[in-house]
Amino acid sequence: MRPVAIATAAGADDPDEAVLVAALARHGLAGEARVWSQEAVPWDDYAQVVVRSTWDYTRQPAAFLAWIRARRTILNPAAALAYSADKHYLVDLTSRGLPAVPTAVVEVGAAREWPPGDVVVKPAIGAGSLGAARFAAADAVGARAHVAALHARGLAAIVQPYRASVETRGELALIYLGGRLSHAVRKDALLSYAEHERTPALRRAGIRAEPADGAAREVGDAVLATLGFADLAYARVDLLAHEGSWQVLELELVEPMLYLGYQPGAADALAAAIAERTPA
Repeated sequence: MRPVAIATAAGADDPDEAVLVAALARHGLAGEARVWSQEAVPWDDYAQVVVRSTWDYTRQPAAFLAWIRARRTILNPAAALAYSADKHYLVDLTSRGLPAVPTAVVEVGAAREWPPGDVVVKPAIGAGSLGAARFAAADAVGARAHVAALHARGLAAIVQPYRASVETRGELALIYLGGRLSHAVRKDALLSYAEHERTPALRRAGIRAEPADGAAREVGDAVLATLGFADLAYARVDLLAHEGSWQVLELELVEPMLYLGYQPGAADALAAAIAERTPA
């Protein structure tokens, strides 16, 4: 079987990993988890490198970008990974006429006007709600202090209006495998919990399978098609409901959970997509 590296992070607990490795074997590929930041890994010995649970890349983004660009073959392609690794892309989506949650980027050392109402402040390069916090309209001091704390770590910040629909409808995550919508899940809101309380167990307890309506699918399809990412091995588009429509909260092309266990056949669909894109 052709060897395939499943790129992960040290200590990552990815429930998708075991089912993906089993599915890869059914498609003639031998999947092996390897930590992306370990220098001794013989990456060129693998027919393919599949980025999956590299959740610590946010702590060393420059090294991660150098690593993906040095790979002979990698999924997703380096251009897609680099685009999605920094949430500046939300501004780009809006500039292209795509429906995204309005996003203001506050670069390190800069200041911006605040949108009215409650806001969410998060790092421009971040994952898993780490560094994300909600602030009431009356707590501009706290919000600015959070931006300053991110800047002190060398991180640009993004500021977005808080969408109250997340408390009742959650986030809708659309999972695309091999360029086709595979399934969708609903994710409960997390920002009402302190960051240390947002454990993997809490996150997983708030996830359930949920069909995507036609309007949501249209948004997800339009985002991927407009960006030229419609044929990726995997993609996840996270949406929030707002005033009767859907807005993109995040475009996950780097290391998203794909919730393979929530849809029969999803692991095999991903394995097939990887096999199709792996050199002989």
